[in-house]
Amino acid sequence: MLTPSQAQDRAHDIVRRATAAGADAADAVFAASASTEVSVRLGKLEDVGRSEGEDLGLRVFVGSRSASVSTSDLSSAAMDALVERAVAMAREAPEDRWAGLAPQERLLHGAPPALDLADRHACTPEQLRSAAQRAEDAARAVEGVTNSEGGGAAASESVWALATSHGFAGSYATTGFSVSASVIAGEGSAMQRDYAFHSARHLAHLDTPEAIGQLAGERAVARLDPGVARSGTMPIVFDPRVGASLLGHLSGAITGGAITRRTSFLLDSLGTEVFAPGVTIRDDPHRPHGLRSRPFDGEGLPVSPVAIIENGMLESWLLDSASARQLGLEPTGHAARGIAGAPGVSTSNLYMEPGKMPVATLIEDIEDGIYVTELIGQGVNPVTGDYSRGAAGFTIRGGEIVAPVAGFTIAGNLLAMFRALTPANDLVFRQGVNVPTLRIDGMTVAGG
Repeated sequence: MLTPSQAQDRAHDIVRRATAAGADAADAVFAASASTEVSVRLGKLEDVGRSEGEDLGLRVFVGSRSASVSTSDLSSAAMDALVERAVAMAREAPEDRWAGLAPQERLLHGAPPALDLADRHACTPEQLRSAAQRAEDAARAVEGVTNSEGGGAAASESVWALATSHGFAGSYATTGFSVSASVIAGEGSAMQRDYAFHSARHLAHLDTPEAIGQLAGERAVARLDPGVARSGTMPIVFDPRVGASLLGHLSGAITGGAITRRTSFLLDSLGTEVFAPGVTIRDDPHRPHGLRSRPFDGEGLPVSPVAIIENGMLESWLLDSASARQLGLEPTGHAARGIAGAPGVSTSNLYMEPGKMPVATLIEDIEDGIYVTELIGQGVNPVTGDYSRGAAGFTIRGGEIVAPVAGFTIAGNLLAMFRALTPANDLVFRQGVNVPTLRIDGMTVAGG
């Protein structure tokens, strides 16, 4: 694996070649990664996988025309051919007056923040197999579990670098570790499946395989013998592992691309109340060890924690440089860059601040509702905000979570759902997008 400085040199070298070959401006990304994955099933080793790769992406500008190319052939001759092809493509591309590198005066200069995203401790295939086995064993030990889809463990390391022709060069390294288990409870047509997993940048921060496996087993058993949900209008409570999807719908609606194309249900909502008062949603790229932390964005701009929703008010769009120019605004440091193509937009560690109530208090006045633990399908219209998804979970009766239900649909409109949302106080940072338990009153349920 290359060091970050070596990766940065690779990106800078091809930018230099591009400007020498006639490009007016250029930027390049270099990514190297290596990962090992081990899976077991029913106590036996099922698969061991190892992947390694190095890729480079180049974007060049000739006036207001641009082209992007990528390659995994990093020989000097291949680099020269890549540059020549990219410049030729750009000369024939259509003009785009909004495209271009990020504003030079906004680039990150000086040392980036230290986020401690790379663990110095390696994890051997033998250790991964042991972790996968321990997770599956713990899941299968839960009374009522009858079969297993397997346990898994993985370890990865990666290096990412960006260089531009107008003065930016930066790079950073990350590591990742994960353990998972997926098991089945019950027999025949009554079988139910569920899972648990955990990922972390540092091995020491990973939950124990036994805890992950036990949770998977308990979740599967709890779903046995599901009933039929009653149809009607009622409160819906979202478990954190599915409630995070609501922030995905929010972030998708406030990206620069959605706003410039006028394809967002939040099109005219900047500076207005979108959520209930008291709801705050933040994006924190500087979170130490964060699964989506980063020291700079995909165009070389500095990043910083920001409130996207503050006390219910929508405070900012998510803008890369191209969409910012089109809207007459400044980029917000949310550009995300893959190997191929122009930058897009992405959040980092997005989360909703916890509310004041424990979960028990949040649901204690619900006489008839549903606690949702699984969402199925993609029935969300990003233009209108109409929301309809299949779901599974548990009925709430008299303020208590009582019995599993499955095969029903929950529906509403995201504008109304956001305004009716109440967060509990149980926020835990486990994923890239995190929320506490969420309650939304007035949703429509169609039972099976």
